[in-house]
Amino acid sequence: MRTTTRPRWIPAVVGIALVVVLAILPLLNLSIPGVLPGPTYTPGSLALMSLCMVFAALALSYNLLLGTAGMLSFGHALYFGAGAYGLGIVLEAVRLPLVPGLFVALLGGLVIAVVTGAVAMRVNGIPFAMVTLAFAQAGSVLVRRNQAITGGEEGLSLNTDGVPDWLVGVINTRNLYWVALAVVVIVYLVVLWVDRSRLGHIAAAARENDLRVRVLGLQPTRAKLIVFVIAGLCASLAGVAYLLLQSGTQPTAVGADLTITVLVMVVLGGVGFRWGAILGGVLYTILDQRLTVLARAEGIQQLPDVLRVPLSEPLFILGVLFILVVMFLPGGIAGTVDSWIRRRRGRGANETELSMIDEPEPEPESVPEMAR
Repeated sequence: MRTTTRPRWIPAVVGIALVVVLAILPLLNLSIPGVLPGPTYTPGSLALMSLCMVFAALALSYNLLLGTAGMLSFGHALYFGAGAYGLGIVLEAVRLPLVPGLFVALLGGLVIAVVTGAVAMRVNGIPFAMVTLAFAQAGSVLVRRNQAITGGEEGLSLNTDGVPDWLVGVINTRNLYWVALAVVVIVYLVVLWVDRSRLGHIAAAARENDLRVRVLGLQPTRAKLIVFVIAGLCASLAGVAYLLLQSGTQPTAVGADLTITVLVMVVLGGVGFRWGAILGGVLYTILDQRLTVLARAEGIQQLPDVLRVPLSEPLFILGVLFILVVMFLPGGIAGTVDSWIRRRRGRGANETELSMIDEPEPEPESVPEMAR
């Protein structure tokens, strides 16, 4: 039986081509009605696409936890907020330039991930999720109560004194878009490296059977902790991009609500699929933004109350969409597509095998008269 295998270089070529297309998108005059608020070169569309990329990077980092290592965390937003608030505090209080402040913020996110991960790793399953939730809630309380440092409930504004001029203002939204694209590419490459490394293989094996990995003499806890820290560092990088894009941050960037939102992104796209996490992050962000505009539309406001009230709540529509995906697409979008491709390949392989079985045996060649 002969089966065709996809060359390994095809995904790399497709990924590079997609990055190139996204990079030149701000230079084109393309319109996607109902998705983008205007042509792709306008600040509004660029800001929306940049936000999609920030949350795609955050969803990728969370997929590294849930999809690769099988760790359900309710506190992943803590590291996203650590990157955003860390850079904002460094720029405001210490007055460092952007690049040194970036490394300080990432170092802070790394330290927080190491400390909280080492404590949370002492338990597994639901207790692990509850410990991470407790850390996220503690971080949210600290952010809300420290008015002088974090801005409290009003949030923290970006101090642009140490930020280059080409990253400040609406006029430079295109540059911020390219920064967000670079962040997605960096996070994707890091996640890809982890998934294909020995570290990722140990974490994935521990997700399936932790005891068997221990019997083989490996250390799954250490591998999972390293994966946890790398995912937290990637989330901090996404938080840095969020601060630059939004020119500030709010306490909601630290709380558990954001982690649940990211969890929905990953489940919507498909747990365990890198491109699924990106798709889930982009799709959820666009729906969240555009449904908010739809809720204020005049046509919605004129509907009867039984329709107007639910359609005026974007979270209600997103919740219904999530329920439908879980019910009818349990593997998410990427999982469903992958299952369909596998079935097609299996059907094609079976048909090839059957055709080889049913093919009649060739008749023996007649012996020439001269050879008799």
